[in-house]
Amino acid sequence: MFSKIKFGKTLMKHKYIIVDDNHESILKTQANAMRFENLAFVGYANNYDDALNLILEQQPSLVFLEINPEKKESNLSLALINELYRYLTVVPKIIVITSSQEMIFKAMEFGVADYLIKPLNINDFRKSILKFEKSITANSVVIPTQNVVSVAQNVVETVLTNETQIEIPSEEKPVEELETTIEEEEEEIAEHFVSDDESVFEENLVIDEEEIQTETEETLEEITTNITEEVLEENAETTEIEENNQETETVEEEQDEEVTTEEQEQQDEEVQILEAKKIIVQHEQPLIICVKSYGDYRYIDSRDVLYLEADNNSTDIHLKDGEMVTAFKTLKHFENVLPTNQFLRIHNSYIISINHVSRIHTGNSVCFIKNSTIKLPFSKSYRDNVELIIHNIASGNYLEI
Repeated sequence: MFSKIKFGKTLMKHKYIIVDDNHESILKTQANAMRFENLAFVGYANNYDDALNLILEQQPSLVFLEINPEKKESNLSLALINELYRYLTVVPKIIVITSSQEMIFKAMEFGVADYLIKPLNINDFRKSILKFEKSITANSVVIPTQNVVSVAQNVVETVLTNETQIEIPSEEKPVEELETTIEEEEEEIAEHFVSDDESVFEENLVIDEEEIQTETEETLEEITTNITEEVLEENAETTEIEENNQETETVEEEQDEEVTTEEQEQQDEEVQILEAKKIIVQHEQPLIICVKSYGDYRYIDSRDVLYLEADNNSTDIHLKDGEMVTAFKTLKHFENVLPTNQFLRIHNSYIISINHVSRIHTGNSVCFIKNSTIKLPFSKSYRDNVELIIHNIASGNYLEI
């Protein structure tokens, strides 16, 4: 009997490498990746040659690749992907990172797993990792069924080896045995009746031909009976072997069904793990902004902030309930400390909350605030940030008509 195979429930960690010529960008990418327990950082590279050598040495499952570097001498580009196919049978999944929208379409032609736009957004980052995890799970096989089949085949070979070897008599054998038997009978008769007395010898040699023929027929009948019994025994043993083979095949089918069931259960468990992660992410604590002034601590939920407005060396924070809170910090300070996936600067005087944007009119260079008549202008110098707002909104649960 075969022992039942048990599957573990440990979380598989995937090695990843960051390839970027900007050290600050590497730290930001690593900081986002550290939120995912299934990712394990193994190293980074700043140029084409170091990246190729590091990937060939570590052979990671995932590579974050900057394809539009700040330093052209780093030679970082999509050509690195083609080079990996020259040396690796299994090429790691590639997630390209770039600040250029034009490079995205070219990257998709290289079959990359996904892309991320700088500055990195944690929501986009999470979606890319989940897509990567899904592709890895679909291609992985937990327990190969060949091991079970090979065990069954060994059992069959052992049974066949231990069986008694059966010799199948040829059709010519009875004729040869008959001729040998007749010659032996004649020799025995001759020796038995030889005598010194020639008269007795001549008398005993006169044997009735019918007697010889009768003995010959009896010998032939006995040989035929023996052959028939051997053939019957051989057929019985062959039938027994066939029955054993059928039993072995039945055992193999049952084992295959057990392994298939176990694989399905393992896949269901992995899906449950991913769903559990989603639940945890949905319950992340919101950012709380503390405005401190002479022992007065004012706590503001970042989700209540509509926009921030510069007022010389201070900043007015406008809330959705109509209240305004003044902080004695410059707008530049808030631009550096607020998360870019929630707040972006669109003008020298304004930082807007992405979640409260209801309309963007690029012709008039105006952003509208939800549930209000407030319109904030944006300048050409911050046009890229406005494009990022459009991209972030489109990357969510989005329908364009």
